[in-house]
Amino acid sequence: MGGHSHWSTIKRKKGAEDAKRGKVFTKIIREITTAARVGGGDPNGNPRLRLAIVKAKDVNMPADNIKKAIQRGTGELPGVHYEEAVYEGYGPGGVAMLIETTSDNKNRSVSEIRNLLEKNGGRMGEAGSVAWMFHRKGRIIVDKSKSDEEKLMNLVLEAGAEDLRTEDDSFEVITSPHDFEKVRKVLEDQRIEMISAEVASVPQNYVSLQGKDAEQMLKLMEVLEDHDDVQNVHANFDIPQDVMEKVAAK
Repeated sequence: MGGHSHWSTIKRKKGAEDAKRGKVFTKIIREITTAARVGGGDPNGNPRLRLAIVKAKDVNMPADNIKKAIQRGTGELPGVHYEEAVYEGYGPGGVAMLIETTSDNKNRSVSEIRNLLEKNGGRMGEAGSVAWMFHRKGRIIVDKSKSDEEKLMNLVLEAGAEDLRTEDDSFEVITSPHDFEKVRKVLEDQRIEMISAEVASVPQNYVSLQGKDAEQMLKLMEVLEDHDDVQNVHANFDIPQDVMEKVAAK
C-alpha cells in the first residue's frame, strides 16, 4: 500500500501547482457549497463543511470566497445547484475505482468520465460492481520527517484511531469516520503537519501494478482528478514508489 499512500504526496505537490491556476479553488468551492446545502452553514455543527474550510485555508483561499461559497449553499446568495454522484469503474489491470463527482449537469459528467476511462485503459462499471471492495474510513497521511513514530502512535491511538501504518516515507493513520475529526484535531493541536486528511473510501485489498499498467493507471488518475466535476478518485492500486515517482516526473 506504500505506493497508494505516496500518491497522496504527489497529489499535494501537484495541488500546489493547480492552485496557481485556480483549479483547486473551483473544486473546494463546490465542496463547501454542497456541504453547506446538505448540512447547514455552521461549521461547528457540520463536520463535512468544517473539513472543507480547513482544505480551503490550506490553499490560502480568501475568507470572502469561503463565506460566499457557504452562502450559496444555504441559499443566502444565488448560485449554481450542484448534484453529487459516485461512479464505479475499472482501471488498467482490473483496478477497482470509485469516482466522486459534484456537477451541475450529471449527463455531461457521466459521458465525459466514461470517455476518459475508455481512452486510458479503463471502463465504466455497473452500480454496485466495485463499491463492496471499499469501506469508509478516515485517513491521515503524515510525512515521516514531521513526527516520531512512537509519539505519533501514542497520540492517535489515544484519540481513537484504529491503526497506524508505516509506509516508505510516511505514516498512514486510519480511523473510523466518527473519530476522524477528533484524531485530526489532536494532530493539528500538536502542530504535526499532515500531507492529507480526509474521510475516504479505503480499499479492503489491493491490486499490484507494474510496467505499462502502472503508467496507464497513474495517467488515468491524473486525467480524472483534473476534471472539474471530479472531487475524489478512490482506487485499489498498489504501485512501487520508484515507479510512481518516475511517472510523476514526466
